[in-house]
Amino acid sequence: MSDNKNIRIKDIAEMAGVSVGTVDRVIHKRGKVAEEVRKKVENVLQSTGYKPNLLARTLGSKKALKIALLIPDPKQDEYWALAESGVKPSLEEWSQYGLEIAPNFFDLYESTSFATSAKEVLSSKPDGVIVAPIFHNESLNLFAELDREQIPYVLFNTNIPEAQPLSFIGQDLYQSGKVGGELLSLDNTEKKGVAVFHIHESIDNSVHLKAKETGLRDFLGTAYDIESYDLNHVNSGELNQIVSKILHQSDLGAAFVSTSQGTNIIATLMEKHNCTHIKLVGYDLLAANLHYLEKGVINFLINQNPKRMTQVGISHLTNHLLFHKELPREELFPLEIISKQNVGSYLNSRIH
Repeated sequence: MSDNKNIRIKDIAEMAGVSVGTVDRVIHKRGKVAEEVRKKVENVLQSTGYKPNLLARTLGSKKALKIALLIPDPKQDEYWALAESGVKPSLEEWSQYGLEIAPNFFDLYESTSFATSAKEVLSSKPDGVIVAPIFHNESLNLFAELDREQIPYVLFNTNIPEAQPLSFIGQDLYQSGKVGGELLSLDNTEKKGVAVFHIHESIDNSVHLKAKETGLRDFLGTAYDIESYDLNHVNSGELNQIVSKILHQSDLGAAFVSTSQGTNIIATLMEKHNCTHIKLVGYDLLAANLHYLEKGVINFLINQNPKRMTQVGISHLTNHLLFHKELPREELFPLEIISKQNVGSYLNSRIH
């Protein structure tokens, strides 16, 4: 029976000897269905060639599709402002389907704030969630609840190995760290000291920062003297003194900054303390980072493209919820290396 135009869900239910609700749960992969019953329904679906008209169902439904976005407060960090800017074009792209995107922000520096915002997301009963799991431990608690409630979710920016999301959108951050190490090693200098700065996010609860540093260390190996500094909770006055002391170490030849906003903070202090001879590699095309890149204080930026991460995450999750499309387990972005020489062409391109 290959022509399924006249076959209804009611017919499938009668043929399988189950309720219409059970057929609906099997088709849309939601709710709990006994394995034996699920196989019986799937066999009938296959034998009849039945395919639900998902587009007609969606357009005919008055229930809007609601996606929750959980990210750090865009007001705290330009990187996350770029990520949040991906929401508007996504709403325009999916406007005909009645998509709603509910942004939920948490304090970038407080894990308890993430936990609070996560509870708000769960209480809103979204159809799906897109989350930047900055805080590892608190994220695991959220994932457990999403799994229990059978709410699909997509991760971006940071991948959590223990999680089971529909998809992860971002970069291979371990490889990103290796690229950073390669860029720092390009100069044939006798100075083998490398300072790794973690600023604005604590490495203790951040899988993504650890991955970057591990990649850098693995590439540079024992030929370099690498020191790591977690300066997340240091105030501006103390930061100036601590970084100044680090920059004036006699054997220091390079610095790697694992966060985008931290990159321009270190660049500012390098310029202030006349240490611009030290090679600096950091992240992302923030306005201040571009300023120091043009001045030559920053040598290279590794662009993570947070706006596009948000757009791709929304697109993936919406396609899954509306049309039950299978998603790639990982959508890894290229590691874009931006220098003073190519930044203009990149900013003026359609890619950016």
